Amino acid sequence: MSYTPSTSWQTGEATNSQASVQPDKLSNYDLVLRCQEGLSPDRSAFAELLRRYQSHVDKILYHLAPDWQDRADLAQEVWIRVYRNVKRLNDPVKFRGWLSRIATNLFYDELRKRKRVRDPLSLDAPRMLEDGQMDWEIAADEPGPEDDLTTREFYDQLRAAIADLPEVFRTTIVLREIEGLAYEEIAEITGVSLGTVKSRIARARQRLQVQLQSYLDS
Repeated sequence: MSYTPSTSWQTGEATNSQASVQPDKLSNYDLVLRCQEGLSPDRSAFAELLRRYQSHVDKILYHLAPDWQDRADLAQEVWIRVYRNVKRLNDPVKFRGWLSRIATNLFYDELRKRKRVRDPLSLDAPRMLEDGQMDWEIAADEPGPEDDLTTREFYDQLRAAIADLPEVFRTTIVLREIEGLAYEEIAEITGVSLGTVKSRIARARQRLQVQLQSYLDS
């Protein structure tokens, strides 16, 4: 899935068009700073940020909404929000987490709209557990050609198991195991307590383990 920035929301002239350093040579930090200069974000710097982080946004939306056919539209909306609000980001170092929060919040906004016309997902769950020590090595990308059939089948099963999780569990496990965010960052993104984040991750891991065990035993 790929797309280019729409001219309908890329308004304004680049404020640093004569800069000696081209955007593709800048660090992520400096790209954000350049986007925060002037009346509107520098178009070339913003396009470079989009190029570098487009797969990150696609990955989040893929795992949060694997069966949604309009993920490309959601990804476009994420970047529209980034363009409009990048000047509000106080610390450019936190751009990746801020971008993840925008994508996750957009997913929740859309989910609430869709819930108005269908029954909500069941949140029944197994018993409460402390956060376990088991780490799930979840592949973010498609397996390479060197992977054998068994490995590819396992990751297909794993992705399907993640897709079947209730959205509150799916969101936390994706942000933790796929995006690699800290518990504190996940709590900030999802707006729940640190204890709730740890509980949801533990419960999601248990569900995945139970669901995948039958496949591993076969």
